[in-house]
Amino acid sequence: MKTLLVSIVVAASSVGMLAQQNVGFKSSSVVSPIVNSDNSITFQVEAPKAKSVIVKGDWEAEEGIGTLKKGKDGIWSYTTPALPSEMYTYRVNVDGVIGIDPTNPFSCRDVGSIFSLIYVNNGCADYYQVKDVPHGTMSTTWYHSNEVNLDRRLTIYTPPCYEKSDRSYPVLYLLHGSGGDETAWAELGRVARIMDNLIAEGKAEPMIVVMPNGNSSKQASPGETSENLSYKPLMTNMIPDSYKNGKYEKAFPEIVNFVDSRYKTIPAKDKRALAGLSMGGMHTLFISATYPDMFGYIGLFSAGVNFSTVDMTLPIYSDLDGKLANQSKAGYQLYWIACGNTDFLYQNNKDLMSRMDKVGLKYTYHESTRGHLWVNWRQYLLEFSQKLFK
Repeated sequence: MKTLLVSIVVAASSVGMLAQQNVGFKSSSVVSPIVNSDNSITFQVEAPKAKSVIVKGDWEAEEGIGTLKKGKDGIWSYTTPALPSEMYTYRVNVDGVIGIDPTNPFSCRDVGSIFSLIYVNNGCADYYQVKDVPHGTMSTTWYHSNEVNLDRRLTIYTPPCYEKSDRSYPVLYLLHGSGGDETAWAELGRVARIMDNLIAEGKAEPMIVVMPNGNSSKQASPGETSENLSYKPLMTNMIPDSYKNGKYEKAFPEIVNFVDSRYKTIPAKDKRALAGLSMGGMHTLFISATYPDMFGYIGLFSAGVNFSTVDMTLPIYSDLDGKLANQSKAGYQLYWIACGNTDFLYQNNKDLMSRMDKVGLKYTYHESTRGHLWVNWRQYLLEFSQKLFK
């Protein structure tokens, strides 16, 4: 019996080993990407039978497109110009097949696409990486929304030593854009690393950061709901009953009340901030205007304020000028607006600021270069978070 058992175990192990080997764990001798001393990046792809290899990323130089040249050894290569410090994402196109860099194990998801990523240091990207400093905790939790009759998931950052501390903390509510979910700011925005590093340097106050799911008819990110893998990442306008219907904005106090009841917060207006990118910027605009006594700090990042696509007769969206005037009278510590000068929403944000000027709502405007992309939004968070709760 012992002999039979040992034979079965050995056979099973052999099958497991063969299955493992069949996946192909052999590492390539090609190194890619390589950040050079001048902050350029070299990409290399081993594809001896390919006819064309192109890399496309979110850096500005050469419009983020590089055509790799084939060497005699079948390895294709391309080097960018020197790049500013940032976390860059990119994909590789080999004969029309687009995918991640086959020798780069580091990747992230944006909406429904997977991108390889790389850091160029000596600048803002230093804050997007793990350093030897005290670390906070990134976790997920669920709350019930009576407004949409769903249990919904939040991603929450608590600062270093939160669990051991007797103190209470201010809260930043950070909202994602269309196609995002409660994981977007954590993964693409590098929230935990930014907050850990800023807090360690004394540049930001220790704070809780709450990242909700802004798709009102969905419980959580794809793969994390009872729909499991049948719910795939989509832009929010393609998700039924989720886009610009006012439900999320109207129900937002449910999130604030849940966080105040569950976490060690300071439940006061001047200890709460609300900020969002793109669609989340639109959410931020209407949530803060509808509940003017709830948030003392407001941030709009490339806000999706194209009102031609909004039913402005819905109660949550109606009488915006009157709500902004009331918000101005109620007072706040900071109203911060940021947008890139080539963003497709640039003029919409300019038009919104003109409306604010007419009703007397004061704001601070930050204009950057480039367009509607995470390169800007990470930098906006880096700057905005240092202005909070001082």
